[in-house]
Amino acid sequence: MSPEPVRVGRKRPLPSCPNPLFLLWLTEMRDHAKEKGLKTQYVYQKAINSLKKYPLPLKNGKEAKILQNFGDGICKILDERLQKYYRENGVDASVHKLPSGPSQTCFSLTFLLFLQRKAGGDAGNEKGGKKKREYVPQKRSGGYAVLLTLYRHSQLPGSKGFMFKNELQTEAQSLCDKSFTVPEPGSKYTAWSSVSTLIQKDLLLKTHNPARYSLTELGLALAERLESGERGRNDGQEEQERSEAEDSGDRPVTVVLTVDEDKDDEHEGEDIFACLEAPTTAVTETRAEIIGPSSGLSRKCQASAPVGEYLLPGSYDIVLCVDFIETTGGNTARKQELVKELQRNGITFDIRKLNVGDFLWVAREKVTPVPGQLRPPVAKELVLDYIIERKRMDDLCGSIMDGRFREQKFRLKRCGLHKPIYLVEECGLAAAHMSLPESTLQQAIVNTQVVDGFFVKRVQDVKESAAYLTVMTRYLQKLYQNCTLFCHSRELEGNGDFEVENGVTERENPRCSLISFTEFNYGAVKNKCQTVRDVFARQLMQISGISGDKAAAILEHYSTVSSLMKAYAQCATEAEGEKLLSSIKYGKLKRNLGPALSRTIYQLYCTRGPLS
Repeated sequence: MSPEPVRVGRKRPLPSCPNPLFLLWLTEMRDHAKEKGLKTQYVYQKAINSLKKYPLPLKNGKEAKILQNFGDGICKILDERLQKYYRENGVDASVHKLPSGPSQTCFSLTFLLFLQRKAGGDAGNEKGGKKKREYVPQKRSGGYAVLLTLYRHSQLPGSKGFMFKNELQTEAQSLCDKSFTVPEPGSKYTAWSSVSTLIQKDLLLKTHNPARYSLTELGLALAERLESGERGRNDGQEEQERSEAEDSGDRPVTVVLTVDEDKDDEHEGEDIFACLEAPTTAVTETRAEIIGPSSGLSRKCQASAPVGEYLLPGSYDIVLCVDFIETTGGNTARKQELVKELQRNGITFDIRKLNVGDFLWVAREKVTPVPGQLRPPVAKELVLDYIIERKRMDDLCGSIMDGRFREQKFRLKRCGLHKPIYLVEECGLAAAHMSLPESTLQQAIVNTQVVDGFFVKRVQDVKESAAYLTVMTRYLQKLYQNCTLFCHSRELEGNGDFEVENGVTERENPRCSLISFTEFNYGAVKNKCQTVRDVFARQLMQISGISGDKAAAILEHYSTVSSLMKAYAQCATEAEGEKLLSSIKYGKLKRNLGPALSRTIYQLYCTRGPLS
């Protein structure tokens, strides 16, 4: 039986859309949104699809609301366009066919003008159009304070062009009525919440991690206007006060602080710079008198300290900070004993979350409540150079077995503080029932002190731990009692090595350039976003025999896995690749990494099959 022949015929033509005018408008709106990269293009496309399927003619945009994906916004736009269409083509113009000839061109131009008006464009093209107001933050608001602070910081000599969150909040607080860190009662928003608005308005730029904030060109122009307005108000107030004083006859005594008029003009810039540095200079002179003229470290602290970021002697308290894990969870009775002992010894301490370490000390600024405000101003807190990691012998055993021991030491080295201390508590008879032999634990303690450079303090129980913390707190209070403390950023610290000159010891001259607690704790977050370099360092430290110093030395030459693999690819022979890293120097003694570790790393990254 022959197969049935295939019938060939014309397809039934699809009916044309009975609302071509609405379809044209929606298509132009979709294309315009697509050019701008707006997500509303998808909304318009859905409306177009619905309109194409609707077989009946529509008289206006309001009737289109029965269709799917047509909301109030689209219907309102169609009605506005329809009214304009009637004004240009007459009331009797048909809405069910497209205009032809020159009117089509005028029609498209009108549509473009309409979209510009909708987007807040030039209102001068049409009569009666309202121009969108420019965003200007209210005086004494969070956005106002942030813009002015960044602008003034950018005008300082030697400005780095950006500010970190903590220093920006500290500097901007004096220009804002609300707190940047504490929300108002009944609200969850602070003055810092306005930063997101500044970023959306393209006035502020946020980059890097930790975040760096800087002004865009629009933000710089707006900040200049705000600054000029601020100066104008200040000048007006001064003029008014001066005139009132002259009228009353109580003329203030004028003190001339300017330089002699016969000085050369070439020194003008130096005089201005000296005026900007005046607070720091005065402070550092006082600090130099306390320390003595032979100290070279004080000069380095002065040079590295930013203008205005310091705490004067007597303006701060030394406070012990205790990690909340040391007071809650686990053996609560034993942990509460530590708190009671510190209270019994009369030590001022604060329990908070520490992302690294168990105990540290901060210099907290003394603040007084402001009349009319619910909460006192936010106090500056600078972290002293000492940090303590506390370990019971059983905890030390567990951390060695699960790998936390090496990771904690690595994070302590990188936290930015230069005096790490390991406080080791004996656990009495329980030491005989631990998973590792006592000799292994003792060797780990010795390695921590000799190899890693930590100071190790061994105590018998919780009371001795509390006694050590008490002695350390009182020692630091005496050590820093006459010191001016400067705040600096870890980003600008460099290697952080401060050499002590002329034989001056740490007891006579403590390190006075410190980082803020906010920046310290944020930088020590364990699970924050990591760079490729950080991940590579962690990979290397998983290899037996590679410490933090050795990993850091390798990273100085090859910062990523990719750069190391490229170096291996350039080696002519396998033997040359195995010896590639053997001559890298590490540590203070600058010893070679050695051929054995170099071969191990080469085999790990270059062996295709399983390792033997």
